Amino acid sequence: MVKKLEQALSAIVGEGQVFAGAEIDERYKTDLTRKYSSEPAYVVRPASTEHVAAIVKLAAETGTPVTALSGRTGVVGGGVAVNGGIVLSLERMNSIVEIDTASMTMTVEAGCVLQTVQEAAEAEGAFLPLDLGARGSAMIGGVIATNAGGNRVVRWGMMRDMVIGLEAVLADGTVVSSLTKMLKDNAGYNWKHLLIGSEGTLAIITRAVLRLRPLPTSSQTAIVAVDNFEDVITVLRRLEAGLSGRLSSFELMWESFYQCITEANLPQRPRPLPSGSPFYALVEALGSNAEDDAAQFQRELEKVMETGLITDAVIASSEREREGLWAVREEMELGLAGCRPFYSFDVSMALAAMPAFSVAAEKNLRQVYPNASVMFYGHAGDGNLHAIVSVGEAGKEVQKAVDTAIFDAVRDVGGSIAAEHGIGQSRAPFLEWTRSAEELALMKMLKKALDPNNILNPGRLLDTK
Repeated sequence: MVKKLEQALSAIVGEGQVFAGAEIDERYKTDLTRKYSSEPAYVVRPASTEHVAAIVKLAAETGTPVTALSGRTGVVGGGVAVNGGIVLSLERMNSIVEIDTASMTMTVEAGCVLQTVQEAAEAEGAFLPLDLGARGSAMIGGVIATNAGGNRVVRWGMMRDMVIGLEAVLADGTVVSSLTKMLKDNAGYNWKHLLIGSEGTLAIITRAVLRLRPLPTSSQTAIVAVDNFEDVITVLRRLEAGLSGRLSSFELMWESFYQCITEANLPQRPRPLPSGSPFYALVEALGSNAEDDAAQFQRELEKVMETGLITDAVIASSEREREGLWAVREEMELGLAGCRPFYSFDVSMALAAMPAFSVAAEKNLRQVYPNASVMFYGHAGDGNLHAIVSVGEAGKEVQKAVDTAIFDAVRDVGGSIAAEHGIGQSRAPFLEWTRSAEELALMKMLKKALDPNNILNPGRLLDTK
């Protein structure tokens, strides 16, 4: 039976595209964090939607679980197949089908790497606003399946806001396709939005039509220091208004994070601003008139500084300086090396609730681990906060205790345990802390309706194991 299944898979995708047993490379067994691993029976690399449909149909007939795998940049175990299941790697489905600058859309296959898509759009004078640190590895299918956010949500929204059309394969192998370029379409249920963020548990995304924007030709970047959180909110709102809608990023860093990252990177680059301020924000505006935009940016920052809301600031005057400012937020490897082992969190809440959350999270952690350290940073403009927690030890029980401490604080402020990284395996037991019993029942009803035999990424997102 096993040999027949392998032969049937090979008949679909061709020789050399099915791997079993010792042939399976380690990258198909573990996730980026190496906290989650499995022993899949097969790795299959389809080259088309038709291949995916045939594989899923075969899996449904044999009761074999299927997990779609994109760029392996997830951190919650969502892309790790169950033991004995099929890893459906989309890496060969990496074509850019069309760039239509008249409709400002781009049709791509699910295996396209985000950075490749960005660069292709820019070559045509267009812009895909989504941007995140894993841009060089993350694939469009995974980005859509997790509804990724990143650095520019404050202006352009999440991935959900950039998907116009979608094609996907359902759990019985049926292909459902609406590769439309229409921005407005209220003809019945919007099933596309049901699949966005579903983490491969309802269908496997194969192609998408993405919404593009005019390519910005100017950028202004600064790091500012602020003395208290109330002033952080005021600075954000004043810059949103004063920059005439051009504010694209507002990345907030608590002092402990800023100190840690800049200290570690001093051999490579100087610290942009002295440490010691409670909060730092990386601010960026994108526009189309370099001279006027730069003047407006400086003028608005000066106006806010004159009120005392900003205590210090530095503005990048070149692309190299801009990269140096962004490095404070994105080049974290050296700074976090001394924190290992650590646990990372991706949560969201109302912006004004962040101080209460941070205080409660530290209190909860130190009740269990008195020497715990925690650093906060994130996309404050859209209410998304990241936390790096170190307690000096690791293990499943430690992870559970740390998760409980952080998610207790999230629940207390009415927030969400997952802002943009998804639920996967690690957050599934805590989903009820964010969703009501009625919401969970509805989710399970949808899962049962679309995947009655539970073959699509079972045990992920919903704790159905």
